[in-house]
Amino acid sequence: MNLLHDTGIQATHWLQEHFQGSQDWFLFVSFAADLRNAFFILFPIWFHFSELVGIRLIWVAVIGDWLNLVFKWILFGERPYWWVHETDYYSNTSAPEIQQFPLTCETGPGSPSGHAMGAAGVYYVMVTALLSTATGKKQSRTLKYWLLRMVLWAGFWAVQVCVCLSRVFIAAHFPHQVITGVISGMAVAKIFQHIRCIYHASLRRYMAITLFLFSFALGFYLLLRALGVDLLWTLERAERWCAHPEWVHIDTTPFASLLRNLGILFGLGLALNSHMYLESCRGKQGQQLPFRLGCIAAS
Repeated sequence: MNLLHDTGIQATHWLQEHFQGSQDWFLFVSFAADLRNAFFILFPIWFHFSELVGIRLIWVAVIGDWLNLVFKWILFGERPYWWVHETDYYSNTSAPEIQQFPLTCETGPGSPSGHAMGAAGVYYVMVTALLSTATGKKQSRTLKYWLLRMVLWAGFWAVQVCVCLSRVFIAAHFPHQVITGVISGMAVAKIFQHIRCIYHASLRRYMAITLFLFSFALGFYLLLRALGVDLLWTLERAERWCAHPEWVHIDTTPFASLLRNLGILFGLGLALNSHMYLESCRGKQGQQLPFRLGCIAAS
C-alpha cells in the first residue's frame, strides 16, 4: 500500500505544481460535488419536474453515502494530507511538499471517496433519466437520440474526471480512492434503476428502513469498538496534521453525515405521505408548470 500511496502523493504534487492557477476551479468542483448540493439544489428541481427521478435521486444519494460509510469503516483508508506526515516511507528521502486548502481537512477515512461516489451516483441518475425521457414511450432511437446520448455521457465523464482531479489536487484523496468511488456510485445507481418499490413506499416502510440503517451503522460501530478498533483515529490525525485548525470540518465525521442523510430520507417519506402533498402536488394543480416552477423557486 505504501507504493500505491506514494504514487498518489506524486500525482497530488504534480497537479499542485502544474495546475496552481486552477486552484479556484478545483475548490469549486469539490464544493459543488458535495452531496448536500444534491439534496438542496438538484433534488427540488428534479422532483417538481419528475417525481420518480427526484425520489430515486434521494434514495441513491442516501444509500450510496451509507454504503460509503460502511466501506470506510472496513477499509481504513488514509488521506494524503496526513499520510505524507505519518508514514516512514520517506525516512531516507525528503517527502514531497503537499499543499492544503480550506476543503482538504476532512475527518473521516478516505476510501472510497464520498464526493466521487456521490457525484457518480447522482449524475448517473440524471443522465439516465434524460435519456429515458428522450426515448419516449415508443422507445424510438433516432439520430438525435444517439447524439444526445453521446453528449450526455461525455458530460457525465467530464464531471467525474473533474471531481476526481479536484479531490486529488486538494490532497483529500488518493487516485485509487476516487476511482473506486466512481465505480461504487454508478453501481448503486444502476441497482436502483430496477427497484420499483421506492416509488410507492409507505411512511411505515420509510421509518423501518431509516431505523434499520441507523441501527446497523450504530451496531457495526459498537462491534468494532468492542473488538478494540478505534473508528475515531482519523479525527485525531486530521487535528494533528491540518495546517489550519479552522479547516478541520467536524461535519464530515461519519456520524454527522449519517444523521443528516437519514433525516433527509425520513423527511422524504414524511412529505410523500402527507395530506398536503397528496392534495396539492398530486392533484390537478400539481400538474401545472407555473405551480411546479413556483415550488422549485420556493425550495
